[in-house]
Amino acid sequence: MTNEMALSFSATLENEPFVRTCIASFVVCLNPTVDEIVEIKTIVGEAVSNAIIHGYNGDKGCLVKVKAYIEDDLLTIYVIDKGQGIQDIEKARQPMFTSKKELEHAGMGLSIIEALCDETTIESSLELGTQLIMKKRIVHE
Repeated sequence: MTNEMALSFSATLENEPFVRTCIASFVVCLNPTVDEIVEIKTIVGEAVSNAIIHGYNGDKGCLVKVKAYIEDDLLTIYVIDKGQGIQDIEKARQPMFTSKKELEHAGMGLSIIEALCDETTIESSLELGTQLIMKKRIVHE
């Protein structure tokens, strides 16, 4: 089975719960466990928050795009911003690293995403934005 969806929304943290719920609803056709739904909502929430806070510095006039694809039992999620980009991807992947120390963030977003996904790819260019690609297999009993 192949299925796809796309969302585009204002870069405001108030939209993060909406996006998490949309992706969780989209994947229901795979009959995921409650734990899988929680993990999916967590990775989407972290990725969307990163795009808004770090990509756009909270500029609500910008748009974040989320695309999701289901092929067989594999969910692939893209979170895309056209913001400032990531200066050092390897450094950003390190637990406890944050570029927004003044916001008292824990710096665990990417670490959490990578721990809960089967595969994670980050494509980023300074001043052009970031595309985070997350893949998660839904296990069937």
